Amino acid sequence: MATEKITMPQLGESVTEGTISSWLVKVGDHVNKYDPIAEVMTDKVNAEVPSSFTGTVKELTVQEGDTVAVGELICYIETEGNGENIVGAALEQEVTTSKAKEDLNSDQSMKKRYSPAVLRMAQENNIDLELVTGTGRGGRITRKDIEQIISTGQLPTAVESAKPEAKLEEPVINTTVSKTTQSTHSTTQAGDIEIPVTGIRKVIAQNMVRSKTEIPHAWMMVEVDVTDLVNYRNKIKTEFKQNEGYNLTYFAFFVKAVAQALKKFPQINSMWAGDKIIQRKDINLSIAVAKDQELFVPVIKNADEKSIKGIAREINELANKARTNKLTADDMQGGTFTVNNTGSFGSVQSMGVINHPQAAILQVESIVKKPVIINNMFAARDMVNLCLSLDHRILDGLICGQFLAYVKEILENMNENTVQVY
Repeated sequence: MATEKITMPQLGESVTEGTISSWLVKVGDHVNKYDPIAEVMTDKVNAEVPSSFTGTVKELTVQEGDTVAVGELICYIETEGNGENIVGAALEQEVTTSKAKEDLNSDQSMKKRYSPAVLRMAQENNIDLELVTGTGRGGRITRKDIEQIISTGQLPTAVESAKPEAKLEEPVINTTVSKTTQSTHSTTQAGDIEIPVTGIRKVIAQNMVRSKTEIPHAWMMVEVDVTDLVNYRNKIKTEFKQNEGYNLTYFAFFVKAVAQALKKFPQINSMWAGDKIIQRKDINLSIAVAKDQELFVPVIKNADEKSIKGIAREINELANKARTNKLTADDMQGGTFTVNNTGSFGSVQSMGVINHPQAAILQVESIVKKPVIINNMFAARDMVNLCLSLDHRILDGLICGQFLAYVKEILENMNENTVQVY
């Protein structure tokens, strides 16, 4: 017998810690190598941590909700033998599988432990989780269970399930007692709802505090006339959707312009590394994708080498992955600069918080029809604000002003005669 350690894995580039959102095992459980043992959230991605060994869970050294540094111990697994006995492993697997089937009806201890991915997929596809038979440990409903239901189109009914009911816990509403929260000294009044800061919201909060604490932010903004771009995009968007099957968004044009400008001003495509500044060769653009209360930052790799069509396709694919919780760690890694489509919320001016450890973030605001003076005459033009937050340790106003001016020049000269969409 041997006792092996399992540590917090690195779930993405620049990820230094993760939060244990839920344990999928308990002390005494038998696990096979590669079985998921915990769900972990980082500022980049939600992921399941697999066991590195076959054996029995001996000790969980951290609790749910704890934030753990990469490489730090999270649990002990007690193993038997050296794992080289193929016949023994096969027999063990057979016994384990048989036992799992026998225990499926009796052990439902994990039935109510829904992961965020399972909850979301069930809600989006109108699946009643109370009627789903989970194949995971302790009757737990896994993502594969939901994907199987979606792929077959066979929604569970009350007749098909004889399992104990599983109900989502609802927020507790304090309707009778007013109390003081010791940690913040804030008072909860009658009718207030207390929402614990956990999960992805806790990770986002920690990351934002780190960015604002460590990075000296500065801010710049330019106004861009995108009338010709708007006219061209509106002219071809219907045909593009029919031919390609996805939308040609304005955002794809902005991403392309930013990628071109970063090629000319590589200083912007940098990051802080303590005693040095690293200027990245690859132009990998992070795009912020919001989903309910969660924020994901997938990456368009080598954006400067892609056409507008290619960028539009990748934006569509990454957004769909975010909505269906299919983003991988690789989708979230390698970002060198962030472009945030705040205009989708109707915003016209905002100050973005830089995605640590990048040097800057660009907010693309709403395109608004405005009266503009051209040749001493008023004209209705489509205008957009581009707002740049920059790390003043790495960049200054001169280089950032030149960068924004070049992005403005590219966008104002985008029309049917100059733009190659395909």
